Amino acid sequence: MNSTSDTYKSISAPSRGIYKELGSKFLAFAWPVETEEEIKSILSEIRKEYFDARHHCYAWRLGLTGEPYRMNDDGEPSSTAGRPIHGQLLSQELSDILVVVVRYFGGTKLGVPGLIRAYKSATQDALANATVIEKIAGEHFTLTFDYLQMNDVMKVLKDMGITPLKQEFDLRCKMEVRVRLTQIEDFRKQLAFCQIK
Repeated sequence: MNSTSDTYKSISAPSRGIYKELGSKFLAFAWPVETEEEIKSILSEIRKEYFDARHHCYAWRLGLTGEPYRMNDDGEPSSTAGRPIHGQLLSQELSDILVVVVRYFGGTKLGVPGLIRAYKSATQDALANATVIEKIAGEHFTLTFDYLQMNDVMKVLKDMGITPLKQEFDLRCKMEVRVRLTQIEDFRKQLAFCQIK
């Protein structure tokens, strides 16, 4: 990922995949996510819904750089589940994504190479069924300015292609905006007459 870019890839909506081997079933679920709270809530839903499965292994990455990230083998031999799932996210350069693979044991052990292949293939299938989108990394700011400066502020935002998320108009106006990373310096310069938080 080049350092001047503020775009990255994610998926537009949840998707599913499946892989079967020697009676074992691996169900893969991919979700677009933006926070660790969202991830925790999805994981707890999955564990509830598939309570009878032996393993709920997962990997996730967040943000422009894919940091932070986590991998979890959930009782499978070390690095046979979370790592191959994470490896697929890396090879497809996806972030703001969670993939959970739920395993139903079929009675025959697959061995380490078999497990790695199964978790990797189930993840590949879920990602192949997903729609990849481009996301723009940005930061949220709150602008505070005098009502008389409204036209100046609106002109700068329009020229920069920034749409206010929330606004309150009074003698002192307040506006929430999201600015893409590559525009932040320019945004601060052009709106130096405002209070920016």
